[in-house]
Amino acid sequence: MFGYNFTIISYKGFILMIIIPARLASTRFPQKVLADIGGLPMVVRTAKRVAHLDRVVVAADDEKIIEVCKSYGIEAMLTSTTHKSGTDRIHECATILNLDDDELIINVQADEPFIEPDVVESLITKLKILQQTDEPFIMGSCYNAINADAAEDPNLVKVVLDAKDNAIYFSRSAIPYNQGGGAKYFGHIGIYGFAKKSLKEFCSLKDAPIEDIEKLEQLRAIYHQKKITMVKVASTGFGIDTLEDLKRAIEIFL
Repeated sequence: MFGYNFTIISYKGFILMIIIPARLASTRFPQKVLADIGGLPMVVRTAKRVAHLDRVVVAADDEKIIEVCKSYGIEAMLTSTTHKSGTDRIHECATILNLDDDELIINVQADEPFIEPDVVESLITKLKILQQTDEPFIMGSCYNAINADAAEDPNLVKVVLDAKDNAIYFSRSAIPYNQGGGAKYFGHIGIYGFAKKSLKEFCSLKDAPIEDIEKLEQLRAIYHQKKITMVKVASTGFGIDTLEDLKRAIEIFL
């Protein structure tokens, strides 16, 4: 099997691993991670966007993804086909790699081929700061400001924040409801970061009802009263959730 000989290198003094969960058997858009975008499979284009930041490995559920990644020089490993979420998949990968509890793990979604490296670096910086505190659970993600029209798209996940930029709730609905006027909407960007021990803790939590209702894995942490630190970024990237998104992505390279 390809991809078990890894060297973990440091990012500005911290140990870091970028893991991209990739599932071939997507229910909404089968095999989308292998869809061609400007001459590269989606998962490969995503990996190459962040490859200069640190070691990148694709955690896949199918040998077909492994072989495609291998042909482009992308490290990959096969993980279980039964994982409920991408976070569970990267945890298996991190376990196989025997990463230390304090190592930082960045989860970049395979369907984010336009993720800006600056966004990833902003999250890494925030996680490094958290590691120097006594925070017992380290999990972070990113968001940006969106308009009211974009907030109506159920494929674009919205997040509501507290006064310290921690996530209160994520939803596919337009939240907050704008009854009082003046609502500001924030879109969630498909990237997560964990300390390895917090990733292990997350995956040991029982599934949450709201996680199944919204089909959003991050709600498991909120349901169990775990803090998700959010980092505001400027981003024009977008995830590939539909065939329309794929068409839009392809047009960028025409």
